[in-house]
Amino acid sequence: MSHKILVFIPMYNCAQQVARVLGKFDSRVANVVDAVLVVDNGSTDGGLPIAQTALETVSKEGIRAELIQNDENVSLGGSHKVGFNYMQKHGFDYMIVLHGDDQGSILDIVPHLESKAYEGVDAFLGARFMSGSSLQGYSALRIFLNRCCNLVCSIVGLRRIYDIGSGLNMYSREFLSSKFYMSFPNNMNFNVYLLFYKVYSASRFKYFPITWREDDQVSNANLVKQGIEILKILFLFRFFPKRLYGDVDNAVSKMAYTSTSLYRSSDD
Repeated sequence: MSHKILVFIPMYNCAQQVARVLGKFDSRVANVVDAVLVVDNGSTDGGLPIAQTALETVSKEGIRAELIQNDENVSLGGSHKVGFNYMQKHGFDYMIVLHGDDQGSILDIVPHLESKAYEGVDAFLGARFMSGSSLQGYSALRIFLNRCCNLVCSIVGLRRIYDIGSGLNMYSREFLSSKFYMSFPNNMNFNVYLLFYKVYSASRFKYFPITWREDDQVSNANLVKQGIEILKILFLFRFFPKRLYGDVDNAVSKMAYTSTSLYRSSDD
């Protein structure tokens, strides 16, 4: 394998889904992925032993596996920071973000890993709303609103945006090396801040179609609050971009983001 690839799985109260997510890590995945890191953000649904058992099975495929738990709840964005920092500390070349709620599948990106389609870009992003993608369990209204949002973001960013933030994305270590992301809010819009930073910094990114399903997942997002914040991000990006990305030393960047390792496969 020419590149060292980590899969980072943020987990929060998804005991019913995380085993399904990890159950897809078969021998084909093992040929293109080196390690899996599950970061639990203080789940209260008893999912930790389920995740550990699933990771023990993953490790039998020859994939190094680790389960850690944040010492405090730092929301989805904070867990991303923990994962990004882990990637750089342990010398991985790329990291795949795969949400633990089983809406996306690692199998969608495997063919692209095999063909190395991610080479030459800073971010390789899964898209739910482009040709070749498949949505299961989404209402027509939700699809329409998402497409409208993507269109507005494309106009504001002057870049074609197929998805403002799915739960299956891949990033290069080189892109993340400056740790610019540490100053971003830790909330559910972390991916939106990250996306527009790519536009702001003229980074190289491209999309690939994914299958996205929604059946027994429970969203932790406040859609109204999220929508208002996205509008604020778009306004600042267009008129005051330095206010959006200029403050690299703020309260959230100074947080410790410490975690405790709960399981590590023996071959790590």
